[in-house]
Amino acid sequence: MNDKRIVVAVTGASGAAYAVRLLQCLAGAGAEIHLVISPHGRHLLSAELDITDANPQALVGDHADRLTLYDHQDMGCRLASGSFRTDGMVICPCSSNTLAAIAAGLGDNLIRRAAAVTLKEARRLILVPRETPLSPIDIEGMLTISRAGGIICPATPGFYLRPQRVEDLIDFVVGKVLDLLDIEHALPTRWDESPGTG
Repeated sequence: MNDKRIVVAVTGASGAAYAVRLLQCLAGAGAEIHLVISPHGRHLLSAELDITDANPQALVGDHADRLTLYDHQDMGCRLASGSFRTDGMVICPCSSNTLAAIAAGLGDNLIRRAAAVTLKEARRLILVPRETPLSPIDIEGMLTISRAGGIICPATPGFYLRPQRVEDLIDFVVGKVLDLLDIEHALPTRWDESPGTG
């Protein structure tokens, strides 16, 4: 079993399926998950996956005991303090609004504060943006966060494994995030052969 403690945030960029699959894989791997969902993130879960009550059971099923859910305005909780040690934080999906706020150093809700804490404590912060196309403001924000130690992992699945289903595309992106967290998984992300030439 995995003993990693991971903070996950869900914000209002389209891509709820990425978030739920990530949560399920983390829980299945035995990780301790600390989850924050923005109001727009909750709307996203409802609109895209019909999850109208985003509780631990609805999100990760039988592994609900591995997930603790926090109010996104609870600035007094442990996630807002660097003294609460974690193995990293993932914002999936990450809206352009959240990305810009983190790049600007804002900590006006729990998601942004937890991200700032993750950076200042030199822990792994992974942002999974899905917006396209990107404006120069988005790109500058990504560069700022990268320079501060964050990792930008866009939700852009590869096709070299010849995906057959939408779920294959989702698993590719989630597998990349799990790799960045050093969490073992069996999702299809590996290129096992040398690419052809031509």
